[in-house]
Amino acid sequence: MAKEYKLKDVQSIDLRNGDKRECELEGLEGGKVLLVRHGDKTHAMSSNCTHYGAPLKLGVVTGDGRLTCAWHGACFNIATGDVEDSPALDPLAKFEIVEKDGAFYVKGDEETIKASRRSVDHKCSPAGGEKVVVVGGGSGTVGLTEGLRGGGFKGDITVISREPYPPIDRTKLSKALIPDAAKVAWRTSEYYEEAGISIVNENVSSIDFASKKVSADSGKTYPYTKLVLAPGGTPNMLPLPGFKDLGNVFLLRTVPDVEAILAAVGNAKGKKVVVVGSSFIGMEVANCLASQKEQNVTIVGMESAPLERVMGAEVGNIFRKNLEKNGVRFHMGASVEKATPSTFDSSKVGGVYLKDGTTLEADLVILGIGVKPATQFLHSAKEVELLKDGSLETDESFAVKGLKDVYAIGDIATYPYHGPTGNGTLTRIEHWNVAQNAGRSVAKTISHPGSKPKSFIPTFWSAQGGQLRYCGNTPNGWDDLILKGDPENGKFAAYYTKGDTVAAVASMMMDPVMVKSAELMRRGKMPSKSEIQNGVNVLDIGIPAEIKI
Repeated sequence: MAKEYKLKDVQSIDLRNGDKRECELEGLEGGKVLLVRHGDKTHAMSSNCTHYGAPLKLGVVTGDGRLTCAWHGACFNIATGDVEDSPALDPLAKFEIVEKDGAFYVKGDEETIKASRRSVDHKCSPAGGEKVVVVGGGSGTVGLTEGLRGGGFKGDITVISREPYPPIDRTKLSKALIPDAAKVAWRTSEYYEEAGISIVNENVSSIDFASKKVSADSGKTYPYTKLVLAPGGTPNMLPLPGFKDLGNVFLLRTVPDVEAILAAVGNAKGKKVVVVGSSFIGMEVANCLASQKEQNVTIVGMESAPLERVMGAEVGNIFRKNLEKNGVRFHMGASVEKATPSTFDSSKVGGVYLKDGTTLEADLVILGIGVKPATQFLHSAKEVELLKDGSLETDESFAVKGLKDVYAIGDIATYPYHGPTGNGTLTRIEHWNVAQNAGRSVAKTISHPGSKPKSFIPTFWSAQGGQLRYCGNTPNGWDDLILKGDPENGKFAAYYTKGDTVAAVASMMMDPVMVKSAELMRRGKMPSKSEIQNGVNVLDIGIPAEIKI
């Protein structure tokens, strides 16, 4: 039942447009709301992001009425509290502000205020002839299903997933090695049942695009009126002696993968773990095993510094330093020759040989050498033209080239990128947030035909001994890097430039630089390279309403 709660120590609300203020509530322990001024009106809403609970007082307010979380870029409509950009699923709650007797109150119920979110009601009994079939159960599927039911779509939705559990927050697998699907699930099985979303554990074998039917290994077929391909990626196996044949060599993509890794680690500390690949996944799992599980971890990478191709050697070495503090050892500029069996159990790995003659003892090996689009089920389809990397070309609406009523999102989609320096370059981006926002975009297209594609700047985050934030993309490369802050101590903002244009921004311990930059990029208002060099601070720039991508 709604009650009035007094804003503690608030005698006046004198916020200017764009200002925010977090307020405690008297008589409600732990109760807080956020006041935000936009359009000459003060709004009261949930104080924390519904994604991972970040305080929204650190967020960014835009001229068109968006509030963007400083941590991972989740975005909410200030007027309604609704989700505008991933990765949040639940909207913010809104509260009426009441002024009386020289004090200010908000009207709301205790449970909603403390939950810092508004519960969604996606209950649906599907009706009509529309049938959306989704291949895959990852991030893109989450964005799609949330967007469809949240957008009022009443047709059938069937999700065909190789994984035997509802869609999960896959980012937590490499960052925290959580072996329980229920603990990383976005929604419960009950939610999907009430929302009229059928999730089936099947492997898709083929698709008949002419008759609009999806076939599974079981022999069952699933007819569709709209098809969304979101199967994600398949982790790469190292095609060298020993890696395919020996036990205790692991890939990391699913909950069973985590279970297998933890079983091999066991309860003992100090196991010798070799991670092949200084990728984001490799670095994250290495950091988790060393810092949280107290194992002896060594990373083998081909580049001179971790993540050098994407982040540059200067920034990559910041990550290396962070992980070394947690006990991780590195062999960079190294090539692997083979894996050899253990002297105690010849069925399991015992060592990794490098081409320079170095031998690394290993109780287990984890491969973090990238993924490829999981499009094997399309190889026999005559109507489909896969690109060289196995992905599908789409337009800005993620509609697959040459196919009717078929969309592709996530790791398998190569789409025209219109962010800074993109100029429509066909780009495939393996970011969790990109997949989810693409799913929301396709949901809008299906629910509201003729609507414009969703405009968003790619963002991602990664645990690299500190919280890395990144926005933008560099499909045409970058030619310079401007590093601000205190990089020696892991605090920095990195601006990746091509010519005089800032194409991407990475940051650590400098929130909300990344999300502010993303909002400026979205509007064509990101400062130039020369302006950044001359001391312009993105945090000092107002964000207008107009969108320019």
